[in-house]
Amino acid sequence: MTVSNFIVFEGIDGAGTTTQLNILKDKLKSKPSWFTTEPTIKETGVFLRKVLKGDIVLHPDTTARLFAADRCEHLYGKDGILEHAQKGELVVCDRYLFSNLAYQSSECGASLPEELNKSFPLPEIVFYFDISPDISINRITGRGVTEIYEKKEFLEKTRANYIRIMKEYEARTKIIYLDATESIESISEKIWSAIENLPMIKK
Repeated sequence: MTVSNFIVFEGIDGAGTTTQLNILKDKLKSKPSWFTTEPTIKETGVFLRKVLKGDIVLHPDTTARLFAADRCEHLYGKDGILEHAQKGELVVCDRYLFSNLAYQSSECGASLPEELNKSFPLPEIVFYFDISPDISINRITGRGVTEIYEKKEFLEKTRANYIRIMKEYEARTKIIYLDATESIESISEKIWSAIENLPMIKK
């Protein structure tokens, strides 16, 4: 199942997804749109952010399950993705199930993340921001705060997982590949070009 009016930004840490989400949010402030992220701001997401900071240490399988649980509430819960999309709003999410597949596969193998995420609906469009871990690490170091997954070797595995996953999903949803080393302005223009004709934007 694919959800209309739902687009996702994906990429390893430091790829620039949050920057582009904020730019798009400003462009669409007069349009029916809703911007969100995973982990969420719900209690499950707040807990997961503590895990990502290293404040709480969990078994990798537990972490994978918690990400899926947070996503389930994000999708189906009150004021969630489906509720906003069904109202005709453009839902833009910074990370979705593809992150769960890419990151957790690096820790606990692919089978558990695939099982946990197989029933979730897919977005209408996925923008995949590709970047080398070397550049990613430089960007992350520059912002001064790091999380548990922000290590070069781990990000190399995760990027390889992402590339594999994007290829696997090409037949199921629209994947748009972006070179995350291009200028912020260039990437923003490419994103806008891909979505400017969506019905809620053309109104």
